[in-house]
Parts: sequence; C-alpha cells; structure tokens
Amino acid sequence: MHPALIALFAGAALASLFMAWVIGAGSSGATPYAPAVGANAVATMRAALLVGVFGFAGAVTQGGNVSEAVGGGLVGGMSLPVAGVILVLVLGAGLMAVGITTGYPITTAFTVTGAVIGVGLALGGTPVWGKYQQIAAVWVLTPFIGGGIAFTIASLLPRSDVPERYSISVLAGLVGAVLVNVQFSFLGEGSPSGTVRGLGQQMLAVDGLVSAVAITGLVALAVGAVVWWDVSRDKHGGLRRVLLALGSLVAFSAGGSQVGLAVGPLLPLLNEVGMVSTFAVLVGGGLGMLVGSWTGAPRMIKSLAQDYSSLGPRRSISALVPSFLIAQLAVLLGVPISFNEIVVSAIIGSGAAVGGRAAVDARKIGMTVGAWVWSFLLAFALAYATAFLLL
Repeated sequence: MHPALIALFAGAALASLFMAWVIGAGSSGATPYAPAVGANAVATMRAALLVGVFGFAGAVTQGGNVSEAVGGGLVGGMSLPVAGVILVLVLGAGLMAVGITTGYPITTAFTVTGAVIGVGLALGGTPVWGKYQQIAAVWVLTPFIGGGIAFTIASLLPRSDVPERYSISVLAGLVGAVLVNVQFSFLGEGSPSGTVRGLGQQMLAVDGLVSAVAITGLVALAVGAVVWWDVSRDKHGGLRRVLLALGSLVAFSAGGSQVGLAVGPLLPLLNEVGMVSTFAVLVGGGLGMLVGSWTGAPRMIKSLAQDYSSLGPRRSISALVPSFLIAQLAVLLGVPISFNEIVVSAIIGSGAAVGGRAAVDARKIGMTVGAWVWSFLLAFALAYATAFLLL
C-alpha cells in the first residue's frame, strides 16, 4: 500500500479513536451512573470504572447494527473515501469538543449523522429516504415516548396503595423480560439466535411462540422475585441496588448505540481493503470509549450527580427504565440516537410527574431542542460545504 494512503488510514483511525474518547468522556459516559452517584449508591471513581467496563462490553457485543447503519446506510451509491471519513470524524469530534468547552449542548448522534450525510451527498451519493424517515421518527418520538413512560412510572412509585416492593419488582421484571430478548453478537446472528431467550430454546430443544413467551415470563418472574425479596428486607438499600443495576444496563446500551458514531464511518473503508474485521474495529472503538470514561467522565459524573441528587432514587429509576428501553430499540433498528436526548426527555417526564408544570422549564426545553436541531443542521452544512470545496 502506498505510504500516503497508509498515512490517510492512520489519520482516519486516530480521528475515530478521538471521537470514541469524546463519547466516553461526554454525557454518554457520565449519564448512566450519575443518578446512582447522586443517590450515594456508588462512588464517583467506581462509577467511572463501571461505565467504562459496561460501555466497552456493549460496544463489542451490540455495536454492529448502528456502526453498519452509520457506515453504509445513510448515503446510497457510494462509500466515503478516506479523506471523507477523516472529515466526518474530525468535524463531529470538533463540534463535540466545542460543545463540551462552551457548555453548548451539541449531541454526537446529530453531528455525526449530519456530517456523514453532508459529505456523502456532496461527493455524489444519493439520499436514503427510507432510513432518514426511520431516524427522524425515532428522534421525534423519543421525547414523547421516553418522557411519557418516565411520567407514568414516577406517578406510580410514590403511591401509598402500590407498595414499592411490588412496583419496583414489576419494573425489574419488565427490564428482565426485555433483556432476555436483546440481541448479542456473541450468541449468534439474527433473532432469536442471538438472544438469551433463543439460547434457552436451543438448550431445551423447543421453538415457537409459546416457548418464547414462557421463557421470557419465567425470567421476568425470577428477576421480579429477587428484587421483591431485596426491597422487602431493605427498602432503601434495595432501591439503591436497583438503581445501580439500571445504570449498568444503560451504560451497556450506551456503548452499543454510541460506538457506531465513532467507528461507523471507518468500518466500510477497512472492510473494503480487508485490513481488520468488524469485531476488531468495535473493540478499538470500545477501548477508546473506555479510556474516555476512565479519564474524562469522573468530572462530568460528579457535576451531573449534583443535579441528580435532587431527583432521589425513585425518580432516577423512573428516568433510567425508559432510557434503557429506547436505547435498546435504537440498537435493534440500527438508528444513531442521542443519549442526551433520551435521558433529558426521561428526566423531564419524571420531573413533571413529581412537581407538575412548575417543575418543567419550557424555555430551557425549547433551547435544548433548538440545540439538537442546530447540531444536525450545522454539521450537515459544514460537512457538505467543506467536502464540495475540498474533496
């Protein structure tokens, strides 16, 4: 391979690693455990360690769908050249760095998606309208669905006629039912082969809807029973442990959904020349996020925990349950999604249930939504103009 081309590939790899570090150090690395830190369920440094480990695991085992969508599903008729990949990653990471420095809420999913589409269209690619409609639907519906689920949960948890040993155990059972049907790459490709439920069906030599529902129900009952026992014997400690477990699942989901934003543009390029496998690329991206979580996330976790400390464990649980569900849906669909959007929407929903309309700052919500929209438009415009003029 020509030395100049090797240098370009090395530049693209470094840009990808930088993006992975920014993601791990940013809100995606800090948000999952901030509620647990705020509720004194875990120390800040331990939270940073855990979010790095679970984020890495999620990136390696679930990162393929979103990575493939970002790498080859946003623009038709072409693959981005090496220079285009570098432009996307540097632009996305650069805008994120500006956001972190200035406090402006620029989101990774919107910037990377906008940059990939902008560069691809500028270089002669064709729009993939079906994928755009799917992405737009998820982005638009996330605040309403996530906020609505959080509002419902937060409305039920404090009720005197619904003891928490029952309500929390039902929520835990629901999360367990979803988790047993989540796809993991190391269990095989496709559903149900890649799920714990599918593995159970294979071990029992059964198939069909009835066995799938039975296995899912048994896991849900088992998880719910354990949580019921724990919360019954130690209410406050049980709530903290549930909060910590949910934070771990959200961190895992963040790794699976966010790694694609760092390595997705690079993936088709490396596969085309046969340099490394998809698994190796996901491992590299996961390691970059892990280092970002360990080195950059503690400060942000500590900062966010001060805000989350006013939520309490119940409201934090109300916010993390829909965050896990929506993140897993995005992974399944292969849709790049902003973790900032997911969690902020859930927090707003749980806050509205507790404090009513007075707890919702309409002006701040409007500014946040505007920042999300401008993140996408700015990245698209800069990427399109730069690629059109220079590439």
